[in-house]
Amino acid sequence: MTTTSHPLLGPGINRVEGPLKVAGKADYPNDYEYPGMVHAVLVRSTVAAGRITAIDTAAAERAPGVVKVITHHNAGLLERAPVTPLGVSPPAPLQDDVLLHYGQHVAVVVAETFEEATEAANLVRVEYAPGEAVLDLEDPRAERRSNPWKRDVDRGDPAAALADAEVTIDRTYTTVDNTNNPMGPLTTVARWEGDTLFVNNSTQWPTLERTSLAAVFGLPEESVHVIAPYVGGGFGAGLRVWAHVVLTALAARETGRPVKLVLTRPQMFTACGHRPKGKQRLRIGATRSGELVAIEHDALTSTAMDDDNFEPTATASGTSYACPNVSTRDVQARLNIPVPNSMRGPGATTGNYALECAMDELAVELGMDPLELRLRNDAAVHPQLGLPWSSRAHKECLEHGAELFGWSRRTPEPGSMRQGNLLVGYGLAAASYPWFRARCEARATIRRDGTAYVRSAGTEIGNGAYTVFTQLSAELLGLDVGQVTFGLGDGSMPFAPQTGGSGLTGSIGSAVYEACRRLIGDVLELTANDADSPLRGCTVDDVDVDGGYIRRRDDRSKGESYAEILGRHAVEELTADGESTPAQPQDLGMAPAGAFGAKFVEVHVDRDLGRLRVARALSVIDGGRILNEKTAASQIIGGTVGGIGMALFEEAISDDVTGRVANATLGDYIVPVNADVPDMQVAFVGSYDRANPIGTKGIGEIGIVGIAPAIANAVFHATGRRIRSLPITMDQLL
Repeated sequence: MTTTSHPLLGPGINRVEGPLKVAGKADYPNDYEYPGMVHAVLVRSTVAAGRITAIDTAAAERAPGVVKVITHHNAGLLERAPVTPLGVSPPAPLQDDVLLHYGQHVAVVVAETFEEATEAANLVRVEYAPGEAVLDLEDPRAERRSNPWKRDVDRGDPAAALADAEVTIDRTYTTVDNTNNPMGPLTTVARWEGDTLFVNNSTQWPTLERTSLAAVFGLPEESVHVIAPYVGGGFGAGLRVWAHVVLTALAARETGRPVKLVLTRPQMFTACGHRPKGKQRLRIGATRSGELVAIEHDALTSTAMDDDNFEPTATASGTSYACPNVSTRDVQARLNIPVPNSMRGPGATTGNYALECAMDELAVELGMDPLELRLRNDAAVHPQLGLPWSSRAHKECLEHGAELFGWSRRTPEPGSMRQGNLLVGYGLAAASYPWFRARCEARATIRRDGTAYVRSAGTEIGNGAYTVFTQLSAELLGLDVGQVTFGLGDGSMPFAPQTGGSGLTGSIGSAVYEACRRLIGDVLELTANDADSPLRGCTVDDVDVDGGYIRRRDDRSKGESYAEILGRHAVEELTADGESTPAQPQDLGMAPAGAFGAKFVEVHVDRDLGRLRVARALSVIDGGRILNEKTAASQIIGGTVGGIGMALFEEAISDDVTGRVANATLGDYIVPVNADVPDMQVAFVGSYDRANPIGTKGIGEIGIVGIAPAIANAVFHATGRRIRSLPITMDQLL
């Protein structure tokens, strides 16, 4: 089966859901209203460790409009959700009097209106027996936890190679807590009909939420319905079933009414994860001519007291370059902090920052162009597995990027490029994000009128999922885009993995490929013995599809439309299921490749004021086969803005004594705004990736990976100052 009328690779189309969004008709979780709905507001701990000794809810319960106040005294037993591919869910809320972090939920107040619930929540009085909080990453009291997923890399003998290396560097880099902060605060609406739970939620993973809520409330999965057709951004915040989601469902069960809970902006800093702070030490050895001989990368990051989420930071150093001797070690320190979680480019973004800054520092020691050092150590095969990559255009990213950016205009001496009173710096970083693909299912239906409905239980979080899957389905079925409707965001649809990890397109796309192929085969079954059909006896491998027709490949003048076939056989519709299961590298005979990239940045630094601006940024990306260049470029631009935030602005500042997040508003937690966003250019290189049938790689994360180190490297080139901590601020440059 081949298709001809809708080429997958090209400039792309506008978002198919765009008209709904601009007209305000896309249903986000906060848009759902139900008869009799009440509102829930959280009460949070004001200490980071200890116990609740008393909790007085009497005044709150007497307040106008209050329906219910739930604490650990009356919440009842809730089970913990099961282990998932991303670890286990956070503990069930309100199960005891133990306090593990500032901002922990200690009660939930339900009232007729949001304002009444907010007022009543302020009337809840909680008394504490504070404990000694462990808040410092290097506090000797902090329990250390080694890599539980066995992802540390060991290759060769790094210690011996470092001892013998002609040139070595030993550097330490630090990063701070960043917070996801999608524009739309996370929202949950829950209601019960008998023993069936219905949830509208800001989730990036409806099937996980369905499974988890069923476990928490002791329900069969078919009794939980999770609906999330549109989510207003997530960046990882919606990848787990957070305590406030459970509490909303609990409140709905206890009150017998639909309940809506919207996190406030300050609560977004403690209720739904953050990128954890960390400290990384890198030791790199090389020959005088620039060949890497050893890398040791040790990372220490923070985690919560009772959580098992783990996102390796150092691991990327094991596969980024051709180096015979590599050791990576990831360790977590348990602290009295809110639960960390995935944030765009989890693990890899932080690890890449340290590695790519260290590579630049090595280039300085060698007196070598940083571009040449990276090209010289490109990994032609997977360094750990020794297998050929399913595709790799990393050198092309670097070379094409250097040409587009004008890297040859860079003079090597720091501080040597100026525009008036501005110091000008050029910086680059190589980037990669690991391959991820999960088991996925999809279902495709062709109707008698020639239109199709294809669906899978992923979510649209602003990433263009509706558009690319509609395009893909239209391509595979040979239909116009307007003849295809794609369904997402319903946990009762065929199973899909999370919208995260840069794996959704490859996972759902591969399942859609299989479903559409089977569907065409089922249509051909109708013509198998049909004397009136020019397709009689054809199999799916004998035909092409385009323009709503199935045509014989050996004679394209012979064929007929879906409508003709189904109409003649009095069939209203046909449906077929498809499933994709990722193969292991050994079975494929190659190493599945994630996305690769090269990031080039120009910065301007005011010599007198230390004011730093990013003037332009270029991203060159190997994302395999790009389904829609317009939406793909938008993804990379968004990631670039996030990288600027990580490099220059974002830091969730916690009080050293109480653990309170001191800047938990968007007025105090600084993110890039229009004036901070430079001229940005995106280019794609590479082509079809052999690891899946549609040839794609994930690009959701690669946009942010590499931006922070490219900026840091550019700052050094502009000023001669090597800043080894993020964010880079004006005072560091004065």
